[in-house]
Amino acid sequence: GRGSPAGDQESPPGSRFVCTSLPLEAAGSGCPLPPVPMQGGALPPEEELKATVLQLRETVLQQKETIGSQREAIRELTGKLSRCEGTDGKSATGAWKNEVGKGKDTMGDLPRDPAQVIDQLSRTMQTLKDRLESLEHQLRANVSYAALPSDLREMLQRRLGELERQLLSKVAELEDEKSLLHNETSAHRQKTETALNALLERVSELEKGNSAFKSPDEFKVSLPLRTNYLYGKIKKTLPELYAFTVCLWLRSSASPGIGTPFSYAVPGQANEIVLIEWGNNPIELLINDKVAQLPLFISDGKWHHICITWTTRDGMWEAFQDGEKLGTGENLAPWHPIKPGGVLILGQEQDTVGGRFDATQAFVGEMSQFNIWDRVLKAEDIMNIANCSINMPGNIIPWVDNNVDVFGGATKWPVETCEERLLDL
Repeated sequence: GRGSPAGDQESPPGSRFVCTSLPLEAAGSGCPLPPVPMQGGALPPEEELKATVLQLRETVLQQKETIGSQREAIRELTGKLSRCEGTDGKSATGAWKNEVGKGKDTMGDLPRDPAQVIDQLSRTMQTLKDRLESLEHQLRANVSYAALPSDLREMLQRRLGELERQLLSKVAELEDEKSLLHNETSAHRQKTETALNALLERVSELEKGNSAFKSPDEFKVSLPLRTNYLYGKIKKTLPELYAFTVCLWLRSSASPGIGTPFSYAVPGQANEIVLIEWGNNPIELLINDKVAQLPLFISDGKWHHICITWTTRDGMWEAFQDGEKLGTGENLAPWHPIKPGGVLILGQEQDTVGGRFDATQAFVGEMSQFNIWDRVLKAEDIMNIANCSINMPGNIIPWVDNNVDVFGGATKWPVETCEERLLDL
């Protein structure tokens, strides 16, 4: 006859679980199911079973919302139900054992379309309900001949409890994954927005800087009067420097002395870097208020290209005029690094950071192509810049229109071409 649903006696209880549906005609000829002894005050077996089935249906319905986006977990449950419905007890038991033994995580990737998932879940739920009803009918038919043994009922409840715990753990796991995915998406969106904003700011900056000049560097600053209020200001500041090269084109016939082409002041030191020709003195380079006199002659009203190089190593300096090195020296503020974060002014000498100008020290004339590098340029490069062979913008301060503001009546004009300035020498 058929094997008892309770399983073999040798096997430890709970190690196998076989659900079989017995046809009516086979029930009498096979091994009858052992009757359940009635306990005092207990419901009849039929009622108790019916209550169990109803409870099962209620449990499944309660799980409907919890299941939510748990497609794979439902598949796992459906697979187990299929095994319960199978007529081959041995194969169902083996498959159940394999399934439990493997402990395989069958959760797949989250589907992309939530509407599709909900639709699929609805269909799966309907299938489950239909299967439960079918089981209920079969059990109703069988229950008149024999009640389910109590140990099988307990095993069923244990299994259902276990499945419920697995299901809840999958729900929690998926909620965590969903939360993590949401956080990653937010972070990615924030990065994208930041990049886009930076790009927009850059475009706006370029649009604003789109001036009347043919190219952003083809302009000059004109300071026609000796005052204490005409000046240009470089928007950028300097980093800490251990060496530098400053180059510029200038034209002036002011006397006595052309004044101050540029000055750089920092808190606590107004004369951090200054180039000045004042009164009848020769042109001077000040670094940290220390002075070197430069053998340059530039007050003849013609365009001249001037370059000054300096390094903190032994305070060595070089002075170039129109591409030629006219002087070198050392011990000018040796081992003093240029301080960062100060203010660069064109045309005035600062007594405080960004202010207290003195008209007698003001530059009178025009200047262009004021560039600063954070290294000592080679003599060859300086010659090539001065004779118009190359255009080399400063890597620290480049000469561009939107980096230079003018004040007090100082003006910006289109500058003569490099070749025209060269012919003026």
